[in-house]
Amino acid sequence: MKKLYIKTFGCQMNENDAERVYLLLKDNFKPVDNPEEADLILINTCSVREKPEHKLYSEIGRYKELKLRRPEIIIGAMGCVAQQEGERLFERFPYLDLVLGTQGFYRIREALEELIKTGKPVAYTELKEDFKIPLVLPEDNSKKMKPKRVKAYISIMQGCDNFCTYCIVPYVRGREISRPPEEILKEAEELVKKEGVKEITLLGQNVNSYGLKESGYPDFADLLVMLFQIEGLFRIRFTTSHPKDLSEKLMRVIAENPKVCKHIHLPLQAGSNKILKRMNRKYTKEEYLEKVEKLRSLCPEIAITSDIIVGFPGESEEDFLETLDMLEKVRFHEVFSFKYSDRPFTSARKFEDKVSEEIKEARLKKVHEVQARITEEIYGSYVGKEVEVLVEGKSERDPQKLTGRTTTNVVVNFTAPRTGLEGALVKVLITEAGKHSLKGEYKKTLVF
Repeated sequence: MKKLYIKTFGCQMNENDAERVYLLLKDNFKPVDNPEEADLILINTCSVREKPEHKLYSEIGRYKELKLRRPEIIIGAMGCVAQQEGERLFERFPYLDLVLGTQGFYRIREALEELIKTGKPVAYTELKEDFKIPLVLPEDNSKKMKPKRVKAYISIMQGCDNFCTYCIVPYVRGREISRPPEEILKEAEELVKKEGVKEITLLGQNVNSYGLKESGYPDFADLLVMLFQIEGLFRIRFTTSHPKDLSEKLMRVIAENPKVCKHIHLPLQAGSNKILKRMNRKYTKEEYLEKVEKLRSLCPEIAITSDIIVGFPGESEEDFLETLDMLEKVRFHEVFSFKYSDRPFTSARKFEDKVSEEIKEARLKKVHEVQARITEEIYGSYVGKEVEVLVEGKSERDPQKLTGRTTTNVVVNFTAPRTGLEGALVKVLITEAGKHSLKGEYKKTLVF
């Protein structure tokens, strides 16, 4: 059997895409961790920001010498940068064999056949509005000597219709397409049954708009209720939620359904209404705060995380101070913050009033400082409390401890009297708070 190596950059959706490629090729390829051993190398790419795109070019460059030594090896790029650049990647990297876009990677077997038949590089980068995400079911690990997975991802939709002025996603992932609910349920059931999965994260650029364009589909809140019925599934997470589409109905499902985790990633991006309007975010900071207040009134234990962009074109010091003020008012558990960078195809790249790199760097540093303090205070509030943790396995930092996450998505590393607790829901007493995780002591097993 031939060997496959995939290097993935970017988001959870990219990780899920890589998993689908493994499954699509499972009859002919087995995964390996070393590209030197591989017959097929795929670089799975992200273009949401400039840095991951540069990582792709660096990664492809690493394989030039390998291709010279082993001309028979097949090297391909897939994902968002592949979609963005298309056949131009062949000009930049003549030793590249495949370019598979965000819909095209599902045709990986066909692409390999065409490459072998013609001996010429193959690019599949067409984006179709009527594209249907193929149903790719997991392997049956119950018949193999493979460890079971505790967590898995399911893409419930692809693409985005929002066209935020800084965002490349609609151009590389296409317009919003929701998967049929019966396929999502089937995939979830198979993951639980065949691989022993206990927690599923539903993925989409804007999960809140799931099913709104398709006739007869449930909305996202109803989809969560349907998934709740799966026996053996302990937890359901989802990302990402657009604030403008966060409904009270969804808030109530989060609050009332014990399997739905008490955590929501709700990107704010900026605290200034002027900048939010320029970003085309379609909400004001006041509307954002109203939704946060409603969410917390229904579900007081909810943890909210967010994204922040600093240095968007036209962002004044006053605008930036409004963003800092929003950090203080909302008190996010965590914030993922980035410096604005121009992306191809987007409207914002044409804006002329750019913010200097020095100012962007200073503002990013300030966001980090403010949020670090807030996170430290929130994490400190866990000390002395018992929390429910889904055990994922051994801690990477300390193999003598186990690790898992709370329903609020906080990492907990803890001591336990025995091993073999992977996949169990346990009670842990929190004894110490760190900057990015908690420490604790095992108390009892709740569900296995």
